[in-house]
Amino acid sequence: MANTHRSVRRATLLASAVAVLGLLTGCGNGSSNTANTPETLPGTAGPATGTSTPASASPTTTQPSVTPEAPDTPETPGTPSSSAPAEQTRPATSTRCHTSELRASVGRVNPGAGQRNYPIVLTNTSSGTCTVRGYPGAAFVDASGKQLGPDPKRSDGSPATVTLTPGSSAWAGLSYSSPEISGARTATPDALLVTPPDERDPLKVAWTAGEVPVGGNESSVWLTVFSPGTGA
Repeated sequence: MANTHRSVRRATLLASAVAVLGLLTGCGNGSSNTANTPETLPGTAGPATGTSTPASASPTTTQPSVTPEAPDTPETPGTPSSSAPAEQTRPATSTRCHTSELRASVGRVNPGAGQRNYPIVLTNTSSGTCTVRGYPGAAFVDASGKQLGPDPKRSDGSPATVTLTPGSSAWAGLSYSSPEISGARTATPDALLVTPPDERDPLKVAWTAGEVPVGGNESSVWLTVFSPGTGA
């Protein structure tokens, strides 16, 4: 009986020793696995592919893509900026009439209420269409080209663009008080110089209508804006 109890105690002690040895062996393996596994630090950025960064490699920080702004290109003088609206170009069929494209004439007198009224006529002699707008320039001159009297004054009016096709005309009125009635100082011009609107070069028209006022209180000569036609 005593031998039986001793056998049981040995078996129990042996089993306990085996269990303790197993626990010690398991703890040793856990320490070894931890030492061989790379430690992952919180906050370490991974590569763009999304895989983990090896512990021996330097972490790659992905920078945001920034497209540099193109430097401002200086504008060439006379060239409109691409952001500015394009300049309006008048069609070739409606350009301003130039002196070289016109012929000037003076129509017949239209007397009335002590006034002498003449149409100054501009006719398009070119092969293209052009326009006139506003008042003509006018000056009486003697045979030597010297101006007689002051520049004419402008009557009130609303300028309108008159389109002249080849051969068509526009007219503006020239008027003054009859010298016999006004008593103004007079002179007899050799010619009337007519300058188209916005032009510098005049057209010379022979003056055959006699004396014109060149001085005195009633010596003013008046001009009206251009209208279509010849004023006849």
